[in-house]
Amino acid sequence: MISQKAKYALRALVALARKGEPMMIGEISLQERIPRKFLEQILLELKRHGILQSRRGKLGGYDLLMAADCITYGQVLRIIDGPLAPLPCLSRIAYRRCADCKTEEACEIRRVFARVAESAREVLDRTTIADSLAKGVGTLAEEVPGRVSA
Repeated sequence: MISQKAKYALRALVALARKGEPMMIGEISLQERIPRKFLEQILLELKRHGILQSRRGKLGGYDLLMAADCITYGQVLRIIDGPLAPLPCLSRIAYRRCADCKTEEACEIRRVFARVAESAREVLDRTTIADSLAKGVGTLAEEVPGRVSA
């Protein structure tokens, strides 16, 4: 499950991509119903990671520094929430051996969650902010293998 902070980050990025020009924090906050103080922290973090830029003044605000089709969901989730792995022994950037496993190779739970993690990474790392604007919600859900549309 992603954090509320990550959800807000993605919503802010989609709003900026949709508008195509700088937006003030207050405008994003009102439009996306994100608490302003929380949004300020999120935008600063995305700026530190080279996703956003900010400008002061009347025509200022936050804007995408990278093209929307170059910003992936996986990238944003890693910045905001950290590793995408469901188990610490599957993390690529924060690996930690599980204390209760005799060997990782023999762990049945690890094998199943390794497949889950790889599938999730694949979808998140190929889905961009631009994809969010170009495709309907139903289309994104239909792309997930094994998913049955209602």
